[in-house]
Amino acid sequence: MRWMVILGLLLGTAVCSGEEAVPTARTVASVMAGSSDSDWRDLDPKRTLVMQLESNQVVIELAPDFAPNNVANILTLVRDGYFDGLFVIRSQDNYVAQWGDPAEGEHARSLGKAKVKVMAELERDIDDLQFTRLGGDDVYAPEVGFAGGFPVGRDLVSGRVWLAHCYGAVGVGRDNEPDSGNGSSLYAVTGHAPRHLDRNITVVGRVVAGMEHLTTLPRGSGELGFYVEGEDMAEVEWIKVAADLKPKDRPKVQVLRTDTATFMSLIEARRVRMEDWFLHPVGQLELCSMPIPTRTRP
Repeated sequence: MRWMVILGLLLGTAVCSGEEAVPTARTVASVMAGSSDSDWRDLDPKRTLVMQLESNQVVIELAPDFAPNNVANILTLVRDGYFDGLFVIRSQDNYVAQWGDPAEGEHARSLGKAKVKVMAELERDIDDLQFTRLGGDDVYAPEVGFAGGFPVGRDLVSGRVWLAHCYGAVGVGRDNEPDSGNGSSLYAVTGHAPRHLDRNITVVGRVVAGMEHLTTLPRGSGELGFYVEGEDMAEVEWIKVAADLKPKDRPKVQVLRTDTATFMSLIEARRVRMEDWFLHPVGQLELCSMPIPTRTRP
């Protein structure tokens, strides 16, 4: 009987003493179909960027709770129109897409009122930050899960928590010095999660809509995927803070809350795959293999 109880807990099966087990395991699709409106949250327009790439838009949710100084500098750059008319300057296969000013030195665009140097913000105190634990082992952190709607690593011994480089994560490009980044050059992870970058580069948010417009860009032929002279670069027509747009023009994107029973059910549905296609239910789940769902506001 004990193994039946354990199996029931793992697979979501109702097990009653003296009765045959009745399977109640849920699939990813059934969990999503059963979600309620209260399981979803609207994006905060003051923490949301909209990037216009020709006829396509990319929506970025910022994470000022993790990188307040870098986010503040990025908002200054955006509101000063720094990015308007610049380009995606890099598309490295299975890695990142990066946008900013292709010019350097005296030919580079002025940063205006923004700071030239901002210290990297690689981790923060745990404090009372809400945390949903994923469970299982992780190579890069003692513990992983979700906080503030973002995938994170956590260390209870040091009392620190940090954003993880999962697919769609947006970070601040920098040189060797930890204060050499300022948000004028940003990248989004477009390939396999480069978790070795965790706590080495400031993560300021994640793409919540429009990733397909970054992942399908032609790859740059230069070193590390940078475009070289003669290669077409996608133009960044503009980037704006959603709060500065008219309400009708703001992204109608909602994100599944990570502090709900629905999200916990979704974690287990992805950990133990019960869809008919799976020959082996796996029973394990990596942090970056647990995407946070989004939807268009009903």
